[in-house]
Amino acid sequence: MTRTPGRRHDSGQINYIDKKIYDCQTRLWKLKGKAQEQAKKDMIEVFTTLESELGDKPYFGGDNFGFVDIALVPFTCRFFAYEKLGGFSIEENCPKIVAWAKLCKERESVAKVLPDPDKVFEFIQFLQSKFGAK
Repeated sequence: MTRTPGRRHDSGQINYIDKKIYDCQTRLWKLKGKAQEQAKKDMIEVFTTLESELGDKPYFGGDNFGFVDIALVPFTCRFFAYEKLGGFSIEENCPKIVAWAKLCKERESVAKVLPDPDKVFEFIQFLQSKFGAK
């Protein structure tokens, strides 16, 4: 990701989130063996990159919850599923991202809309069985 201040940088980060996470998560639940292992490595790389962008700030925009946070926060309810399907810990690999997610979930606007991670995992298992990926 390129570092450009302001909205242009936000747009680049949001595009990165949109393209990379969707691709990795789909491969993580659809594939097996070496391909799934690669998806896991790619997922960790994506979160590591985002963690470096977050740095020591509470939110991607600094002290304020902003567009990048809004783009990434819906994926936090899938962290449990990523870990179960990929056999890895996001917190071990990217503790700042997990801390950021916890901070975001303290916001009423976030807590009210995120689904339960267990239900998300159950739904992904349903998709796996429906599409023969299990």
